[in-house]
Amino acid sequence: MKKRLIGGIVAAAILIPTSAFAAPPLIEMLTRTPMTAEQVKMDKVGKETLKKLYSAFPETKSFKIIDASNVEGVQTSIILQEKGGNGKKITLHTNGNTGKIEHVNQENWEPKEKPLITLTDQEIKAKVDLLIDKMYGNIEDYEFTMEQMENLDQKTFMLNYIKKGSKTPFYQVFVQDNTISVSLIGGETTPSNSRVEGFFSLNGKPDYTADAFINDEKLFSLLKIKPTELKQELAKGKSVVEIAASKSVSKQQVIDVVAKTQVERQIQAEQNGEIPKNNHSTEQLLKAIEPKVLQVIEHKTETPW
Repeated sequence: MKKRLIGGIVAAAILIPTSAFAAPPLIEMLTRTPMTAEQVKMDKVGKETLKKLYSAFPETKSFKIIDASNVEGVQTSIILQEKGGNGKKITLHTNGNTGKIEHVNQENWEPKEKPLITLTDQEIKAKVDLLIDKMYGNIEDYEFTMEQMENLDQKTFMLNYIKKGSKTPFYQVFVQDNTISVSLIGGETTPSNSRVEGFFSLNGKPDYTADAFINDEKLFSLLKIKPTELKQELAKGKSVVEIAASKSVSKQQVIDVVAKTQVERQIQAEQNGEIPKNNHSTEQLLKAIEPKVLQVIEHKTETPW
């Protein structure tokens, strides 16, 4: 999935939900701690997430929290389902630093006799529009594209919602079977001559998950390498850490440079009002982002040349 960072530490963009829509296994490198329903309701991020959900879909107030967990303070995941165990289900993945719900999976909200995938394109889009509108707000100003993926096992559609002037989707959606999976990506309205996308690949397609980390002018300067050259080296199956080592640059140097950039973007985004302000110090933000940076720079493309 194409992922795009909003303000930097929304960097939990790499924490894609584990679902039928293929999430890179990077998140599993972090420690996931189970949470009880009571802990979710007492947790600041969990409580705010439920508040947003209940406001968007009041019927979910009667749903039962069947699973919840926290990943080292950077992501809170909550799964709710209609009582009875076989009805509607919704999964939410919230960035622990920004409070933004970055991923929503809505399952079994259509009758089993007529699941989502059997609807017309227009009907599918209407269902997706409603989910995004309820969870994130009006999407009338977004351009829209829809395509069927090359998936021999299951019929799958990918929908992208893009702001005018942007190259990257703001919302990316996958529809498969009776499930809608929405990812908040963030878009990019300011083009960059040095920006390169798709540093890693997954299942034969570009994986944009880590682009927001690797597209870092300071990283390119540290490694004395052009973005296109770095992409070529990564495509051969190398990691950023290995490439850095070949240039006598330590892993910690890479971590420090990338983490600092992400935190600077986080702070700037807070000042611009793009994301809620928090009381974390710069040191706390750096500590929170470092595990995610490490995942990216040690990761190797799934399909090397």
